[in-house]
Formats: sequence, structure tokens, C-alpha cells
Amino acid sequence: MTLEERYKGVIAWFQANRPMAESELQYTTPYELMVAVILSAQCTDKRVNMTTPAIFEQYPDVFALSRAAVEDIYRLIKSISYPNSKANYLSAMSQKVVAEFGGVIPNNAEDLQKLPGVGRKTANVLLAVAFDTPAMPVDTHVFRVANRIGLVTRATTPLEVEKQLTQHIAPELLSIAHHWLILHGRYVCVARKPKCTECGIVQYCKEYKEYKQPIG
Repeated sequence: MTLEERYKGVIAWFQANRPMAESELQYTTPYELMVAVILSAQCTDKRVNMTTPAIFEQYPDVFALSRAAVEDIYRLIKSISYPNSKANYLSAMSQKVVAEFGGVIPNNAEDLQKLPGVGRKTANVLLAVAFDTPAMPVDTHVFRVANRIGLVTRATTPLEVEKQLTQHIAPELLSIAHHWLILHGRYVCVARKPKCTECGIVQYCKEYKEYKQPIG
């Protein structure tokens, strides 16, 4: 099977079987998504979604958050992983958005990555999800699935995975392809015991034989 055939088959299956795929983080504005994504680092979306309503009620926009004391932010997010660091990031991020961008979350990668707590992956999430801009955020699920299936080769860093995926996936499909891969990794192609019997793309997976369970 050629690489092109693998991409064609995987994309065709997802288009037919997962025509709708979107972030599981709950948000209504770019500001809310920014907060949620910063909180989601090494934390489940479920936990983040349990935490953000109180934050958004207390601090409905970036201006309100920028005026908050770090200690008050911490109290609202203390059930999240690394709450101390994330409280500081949220405070510094909001202050920088207000001071340098007039309270508007930037819609380009360069400016987004100037914000505290925002790396390449977070910036790409904002671009792909909030601003409908072609981008491929690579988290642990996307990294694992892309390597395991064989969509990328000798890709040892998230940036290498991103570059290879963007070379082979049409720009208009990048954002939804990100959701296809992350959701597939979260619920089917899990890290330790991938659920190959539930997977619709096993015929395209280069490692399928390794994980296939004997029959009978």
C-alpha cells in the first residue's frame, strides 16, 4: 500500500463515517476556547468542562480575567492539573491580550504564540477551531495515531508530524482531520490496548497485525 493510498482510504472512511467531528471542549467565544485549551494541557476535556462554567461566570471576558488576582483564578481551577502554573498563565495571557491586542484574541499563529501559556499546539487549536483557519494541532493522540497508522514516517516530534500531515491532507480538511485523529485516538486507537475490532480503518493501519487479537 502506498502512502497516498493510505491517506485516501483513511480520509474517505472518516468522511463517510464521521462527517461531523468537533472539539469536545465547551466554549462560545475565542476567549473561552483559549481559557479551555490552556486548562486542557495534561488534563481531560471532561474535567475542563466541569471547571470552566464557574470561570466564565466570574470572568465573562478577557478584560474581567485580566483584572483577577492569580489567587482567585487558582481557587476556581484547583481541580485541574497544574493549577498554580495555569492560574499564572491565564492571568498573564489575559493581561497581554488587553495590553497589546485591545482585548481581542489574535487570529494568527505568530501573535498567538506571543501569549503566555500558548505554544504551537494551542495556537493551532485556536486557528483551527475558533477561526476556521487551516491548521493541524498535534497532541498526544494525534501524534500516536498518525505514527501508528502510518500516516507519518520517522516523525519523532509533534512538529514533524504536523508537517507531514499538512503535506498530505488538503487545507480545507485539516481542521476536521485533526478532530478525526484526536477522537479516534481518544476512544478507539488508545495507547495501551487499541480497540482494533472496533476500528474502521484497520485495513490501512501499518501496525494492525501487531495488535490483532487471535480468533477462536
